[in-house]
Amino acid sequence: MPHTLPHWFLLGAGNMGSLAAWYLTRAGHRITVIRDATASPLEKTLWLPDGQPQAFSLPVLAPAALPDRIDHLLVAVKTPYTRQAMATVADRLDNGARVLRFQNGIGALDGLLPAGCQLMEAITTSAVKGQHPTHTVVAENATWLGGSSPPPDWFATLAKHWPHLHWEDDIRPRQWHKLVANAVINPLTALHDVPNGRVSDDPALREQAQQLCREADQILQHLDPAWPGHSMDNVLAVARATAGNTSSMRADRQRGAPTEVDAINGWLVKQAEKLGLAVPANRQVVTALTVR
Repeated sequence: MPHTLPHWFLLGAGNMGSLAAWYLTRAGHRITVIRDATASPLEKTLWLPDGQPQAFSLPVLAPAALPDRIDHLLVAVKTPYTRQAMATVADRLDNGARVLRFQNGIGALDGLLPAGCQLMEAITTSAVKGQHPTHTVVAENATWLGGSSPPPDWFATLAKHWPHLHWEDDIRPRQWHKLVANAVINPLTALHDVPNGRVSDDPALREQAQQLCREADQILQHLDPAWPGHSMDNVLAVARATAGNTSSMRADRQRGAPTEVDAINGWLVKQAEKLGLAVPANRQVVTALTVR
């Protein structure tokens, strides 16, 4: 008997949440957005790199109208809003519910999931910009899903509709590589209000980048001696490949919104505190980018 495709409830229908919803709906999954503001469907337009607009509609439910039990939850809110968003659904997550976290950084869901939930992490190198109802895919690159269990039955079909989608039984190396790049590029571009490429091109910024990167590698090598370190080459490669782009942290700061620094550099600082390591560069950017 063919397996039943999931019905996902989505927290966060912004850029990355809309991209994930588009791929999931293409593969036959149902998506319902959890949203207080309106019960009307969200009418979206996604502009793909080939220049073709894709229009799609996402049903909406207010938290009070949700079913008693939710067994598939997609979390794509910006990390500063995670706790508030999860408060609307945590008591509805079924034992064994599958939760897909599509967010920057690490640890935003720590302590927020009921026992028995199966957490999947998503790591992507794709990039989307815009605001509802129009979202533009700037880069459609690789995405990895993974957790602590084998891929679900529906993953192979989803991969046919989600370009460059891969499964990782151990998602942590992919997660850490992206974390280091974000921990260097995002805060520096936000604090200095420059595009990503300046991290590579500007000698002063490059020196700051090296210090942030050294601290991150030191922490990760203490957490896992197999971590290869020497992450600066990858950080510079990302900065050059996205030279003209605006990092998400810079965009948040330009809009006067809270940044995701706590889930990125803040996570590194917390690990350093547990390990007894000094990380002044990372601590400095957390302080500078934290809204008081």
